[in-house]
Amino acid sequence: MIQRLPGSYVLPILIVAVAVAIHPAGLRASESAGDSITIAHIAAGIEGHIDRSSRANGGFFKLDHQGVTLNLRLIRIHMEYLANLGDGVQFACVDLVGSDGTVYDVDFFLKGTSPDALSVTETHVHKLDGRPIYTWEQKPDGTWHRVAAEDAGEELLGVRRGEDRFTFTYRFTLPQLDGPAKIWLPLAQSDARQTVSVTSIRTPVPYRTLEEQEYGNKVLYLMARPEHGGDTIEIRYHVRRVETSPYDAAESAEALAGYLKPKRLVPINDTFLSLARKLTEGRNSDLMRARELYNHVVEGVRYARYGEGWGRGDAVYACNAGSGNCTDFHSYFIALARAAGIPARFRMGAAIPSERDDGGIDGYHCWAEFHAEGQWWPVDISEANKYTRLADYYFGKHPANRFELTLGRDLVVEPGPSSGPINFLAYPVVEVDGEPVACDRPVFEFQRLPAHATAEAAPIP
Repeated sequence: MIQRLPGSYVLPILIVAVAVAIHPAGLRASESAGDSITIAHIAAGIEGHIDRSSRANGGFFKLDHQGVTLNLRLIRIHMEYLANLGDGVQFACVDLVGSDGTVYDVDFFLKGTSPDALSVTETHVHKLDGRPIYTWEQKPDGTWHRVAAEDAGEELLGVRRGEDRFTFTYRFTLPQLDGPAKIWLPLAQSDARQTVSVTSIRTPVPYRTLEEQEYGNKVLYLMARPEHGGDTIEIRYHVRRVETSPYDAAESAEALAGYLKPKRLVPINDTFLSLARKLTEGRNSDLMRARELYNHVVEGVRYARYGEGWGRGDAVYACNAGSGNCTDFHSYFIALARAAGIPARFRMGAAIPSERDDGGIDGYHCWAEFHAEGQWWPVDISEANKYTRLADYYFGKHPANRFELTLGRDLVVEPGPSSGPINFLAYPVVEVDGEPVACDRPVFEFQRLPAHATAEAAPIP
């Protein structure tokens, strides 16, 4: 039997043999259920397990999968998914990479009631290059059951149709600051696809709202001092979002021309011009040409978040490496579309989980649109790559369970970062004395609301 896990960590645990009792009414994963195991202990436990196994096997973590022994190396521990399930059971999720570059998302279950005595009891390969082998379905009694990806319905694969309503929390902890700091964060707003109410903004210092001119984004701007290191910035939203289909927009010829121009990491070079011409040869409409470019990226790019260069939205990197995350997928498509004379643009936000109603979100997500036959056509190519049977849906549709933060690339605000235009804005940009500062990424959380729920918006200066 598989049961609902404690608190907001809606992660599955497979109960085997004589069954391990997990109490649905238990504590949050950051709290203990009568033991002393913390998230840091779980992270150290799973990393230690992989390290010991690797040292005993010539530097590789060996894992049997579908009759093949894989030689893997650790590249990432998903800290946001580590969970103390109570009763001496823990959950960990990690990314490991094979020698051929394939990334394996692996679920581990551990057992132990003291930090120095955690042992792995189960190991399951969950995803290959971002493509799930299985997903999880929650039954009315709160139990969870594993469902093969090919048998899962749309809602288990990330799609909510119609409309969705939810609260969204954006929480960022300032790093340690060696001097005066400047911080820029996205501030979501309403449009034809989403109605956004800001219910609260909490900051350790006064803030300003900046207006980005080219795309109309709003940016929260703060100036902090060293004593504010470790303080929290938190923005809470109430959101109503609708499923997006191709839509009309009153775009001037000048505005559309802007979506044909190159950007710093989305150039229009000879490679993209030649490739776009080859891929679209014989296609006599922009809609047909865009579909060929879409198919090319879906089929030719592998979802992989490891190594150097991924995640910057670098179209050249995605083209050369044939891999990347959602920003790389969509940057590559936009570069090809613009090279083919098709206006295209980039949208940044988050995908709200469809299979559960609250909890954390695994970072940002982005998508794209192209203009053809007088309409903007939404596409989500990285999701189409993960769930290939939804590839037709994601050419012309976006589900309702999305939240948009910003539009466009190379964003210019005043005052702006010393490093120049902001590549794209989902996570905060922080500078100290004009130099970029590495930061932990913000925490995204949501709670789904009943239909017709409303909230009062706080005024934004």
